[in-house]
Amino acid sequence: MRVRLLGTAAGGGLPQWNCACDGCARARAAGVNRTQDCVAVSGDGRAWFLLNASPDLRTQLAAAPELAPGPGRRDTPLRGVLLSTAELDHTLGLLTLREASALTLYGSSCVLDALAGPFPVRPLLARYTTLHCAAVGGGEIDLDGGLRARALTVGSKRPRYAEGLPGDDWVLAYRVHDPHTGGVLVYAPCLPAWSSAFEELTADAGCVVLDGTFLHDDELRRSTGGGGTATSMGHLPIEVSEPLLPRRPATRYMYTHLNNTNPAAVAGTTPRSAAEVPADGASFEL
Repeated sequence: MRVRLLGTAAGGGLPQWNCACDGCARARAAGVNRTQDCVAVSGDGRAWFLLNASPDLRTQLAAAPELAPGPGRRDTPLRGVLLSTAELDHTLGLLTLREASALTLYGSSCVLDALAGPFPVRPLLARYTTLHCAAVGGGEIDLDGGLRARALTVGSKRPRYAEGLPGDDWVLAYRVHDPHTGGVLVYAPCLPAWSSAFEELTADAGCVVLDGTFLHDDELRRSTGGGGTATSMGHLPIEVSEPLLPRRPATRYMYTHLNNTNPAAVAGTTPRSAAEVPADGASFEL
């Protein structure tokens, strides 16, 4: 399995265009640029799938040689998108894909319903391309190129625009498996808690890409003097998740979805150095 981290920042990227906080100021001074969270995976190097579709998607695709179009004028290796949430920083990039000849969209029933209603991405895309939508449950789904994926519901936090909509499976983690190599990637950019079900999902993973939104639970209060805690916003802080990682020393751990307040987003490392804080464009195989 081939994996490329197209973007590694939380909503707004780093630095944010309208922000002069300490984190964004440090990023500008250091020349650090992180686009919003998105991952590309492929089993054969020819058919690629996105895990989320960030608002920065056009720039991210243009920077990824593996995802360049061809050999035909309108051929593209991109086959579909697996959505972990319905948040704007994970779905706005779908509109960039409207010129695809066909596109398959995977997500929970809650997420797909939200994209057909209050944020009508699905009907909009259907006017431009052949759109297929598939709700993911507890079973595996087969992806072009030989990969298999399974979703696990890890949270119930709705986007602001979806308040009042029913359902509980609003936040997913994905396990992507390559049966040919045995490689397993777990992708959980929004993880409110490390449950026993999530522990099981990661049991045989070669790499786990984790929620790195905040370093500290009270990070917003430390940096801005106000705001909620990381856990109240549906994010397990690094200071809580990182001590759990040495239990599986053979597994590679990476943090993504880094907020502009997170010192690790500029430093490129975590305090314990038990996990990686990769830059945009990092790629590897499993």
